[in-house]
Amino acid sequence: MEPIEQLIPHRPPFRFVDEIIAVGVDTMTTRLRVRPEEDFFKGHYPGNPIMPGVLICESVFQSGCAMVSRQMAAAQDDLARYTPVLARINDVKFKSIVKPGDELIIDVRLKERLGRFMFLSGSVQTADHRKVLTVNFGVALIEKEAPATAAGASPAPPVP
Repeated sequence: MEPIEQLIPHRPPFRFVDEIIAVGVDTMTTRLRVRPEEDFFKGHYPGNPIMPGVLICESVFQSGCAMVSRQMAAAQDDLARYTPVLARINDVKFKSIVKPGDELIIDVRLKERLGRFMFLSGSVQTADHRKVLTVNFGVALIEKEAPATAAGASPAPPVP
């Protein structure tokens, strides 16, 4: 399987997926090792560090982005022009907290596709099978911007 960096634009310190561990037709399973030295533990909560729920959700959304990107690349059609962007979050249910040293297993599943919108479900559990969260979410496929010609330079005007 390809490295996660080939499928999502996120990079440290805002990447919350370490690796892809399984892929199905409309599913993907990923892993995140929650390192004790993460900066967010310094302030959430000092003396009793807990991973912020929004970052656990982000790990699901990044896993969904990876799955959708992989599907688009495999389709070899005009979908490669698009980037999946989070558009909706529904029914988030937190089941337990995540502590430093936990290993998260993240499952995402494509439920429905409507044009350039995809609706997915996600769940997270620890490697020792403790349920952490469930969430439903949607992504919109937006067109990628053309790369800049040079740092800060404007593209050349069209030749008449």
